[in-house]
Amino acid sequence: MVVKVYGPHSASAKRVLVCLLEKEVEFEVVPVDLLKGEHKGPEFLKLQPFGVVPVIQDGDYTLYESRAIMRFYADKYRSQGVELVGRTAEERGVVEQWLEVEAHNFHPPAYDLAVHLLFAPLFGMTPDPKVIEESEAKLLKVLDVYEERLSKSKYLGGDFFSLADISHLPLTYFIVNKMNKEYLIRERKHVSGWWDDISSRPSWKKVIELYLPPI
Repeated sequence: MVVKVYGPHSASAKRVLVCLLEKEVEFEVVPVDLLKGEHKGPEFLKLQPFGVVPVIQDGDYTLYESRAIMRFYADKYRSQGVELVGRTAEERGVVEQWLEVEAHNFHPPAYDLAVHLLFAPLFGMTPDPKVIEESEAKLLKVLDVYEERLSKSKYLGGDFFSLADISHLPLTYFIVNKMNKEYLIRERKHVSGWWDDISSRPSWKKVIELYLPPI
């Protein structure tokens, strides 16, 4: 059964697509035009009552929230493709820890930067300089923690590429390539090397090639 992924051009959907490619799961995409508000339409709300992409349909099974989707496929296809969660309980615990760090510490300030530096004009918003300044300050502190972690470990979850790294790809791509904030990454030797590593993976290159512009 081919997996359907709704909203492939969104940042969060990109982490799902990378996961599916790494796990060698066949999928097809279903465009959802966010600028036209299709994610708030009645048909889409039947799939995702909060009106947010991505959503997957796998036969009769529907799931939303990108990190939950990644966890699902990493578990469902443990014996297929790249191992993304670890082979022991201890390894999995560390991967889960850094997934939570991404969700609660990295994502909020990085997302706020993206909203105010990239998306505000698209949605008729006025960028708030105070939010931009505060978000960057928060992100700097998070990246300092990452620098320490990555000075001791090749990847965030350990010495293997994992869901924890995948989850950072979309917004870090914005930081480096779209926000004029590349210095946040490049001023930190180990964070910079980590980014060069994970962003050079064929799965990510394919997603960027096929599903730009990222919205």
